[in-house]
Amino acid sequence: MKQTESIQEFYARVPQANGFDLSVNNAGSGHFNVFERSSCPVISPYSRRDFYKVSLIIGSGKLHYADKWIQIDQPALLFSNPMIPYSWEGESETQDGWFCLFTESFVEPNEKKGFLQNSPLFKTGGNPVFFIDPQQLNELSVIFKKMLSEINSEYAHKYNMLRNYLHLIIHEAMKMRPVAQFEQHGNASSRITSLFLELLERQFPIDTPESALKLKTANDYAQNLSVHVNHLNRSVKEITGKTTTAHIAARIALEAQALLQHTSWNVSEIAYSLGFEYPAYFTNFFKKNTGASPNELRNLIV
Repeated sequence: MKQTESIQEFYARVPQANGFDLSVNNAGSGHFNVFERSSCPVISPYSRRDFYKVSLIIGSGKLHYADKWIQIDQPALLFSNPMIPYSWEGESETQDGWFCLFTESFVEPNEKKGFLQNSPLFKTGGNPVFFIDPQQLNELSVIFKKMLSEINSEYAHKYNMLRNYLHLIIHEAMKMRPVAQFEQHGNASSRITSLFLELLERQFPIDTPESALKLKTANDYAQNLSVHVNHLNRSVKEITGKTTTAHIAARIALEAQALLQHTSWNVSEIAYSLGFEYPAYFTNFFKKNTGASPNELRNLIV
């Protein structure tokens, strides 16, 4: 599981966008693009994205969040935001429809700050899935087709039109009733623990002293998995017998030993790269978790 997928990484992963030149499409302020779903990968990885996305899904599959999932077995409109990680598991052979991706700054010029984050469609804890009837499917399909045509046009103000089309979809969805049939995973604790351990492992190795560790606390991991920290702690303790904090500390200590053994970085550089504000804090942490100071371990290696 990646921590966050950037637009560049998304374009590299999705076949029809592979090789797309981001500098060509800057939408003035922010970024916007639209694609057909037909040639998308059937499986998308569980991760955050650093962009917003609206998808018109024609085809069946499962949408997975950290501790719940929903079966998509009819045309649906899906709203995803950078705060909530998810994955898509396509099941039907046919996966049609469209999706558009965009950044907050693309939408903000026409709205007050925080419009997207406060919208019931995108806010954390909201319900992002809407099943649609044949009439709604036809109307939304027309809008997406117009988006696709417009983005390939030479019209000087096409991004203003695309922004208007996007707002039209958002306002049409706000009239609808969201789906409420989310299911809990059979063993939610096991799934959350697995996602946590995978995310923890993906923070390493630390490649340079400048690439400091981003996720350092149980709360950091809970936010990235979009679960309450108490829920994460209970799940991890239930499945592994160890606390979330203990897992994080053990993995940081293991990485510290590797850096002391296999790099020429000084103790201060290692401390900062592992997220410690002061080298003394790192020294105390390391000694508590390994029984030796960083210098003592390095001297033993020499």
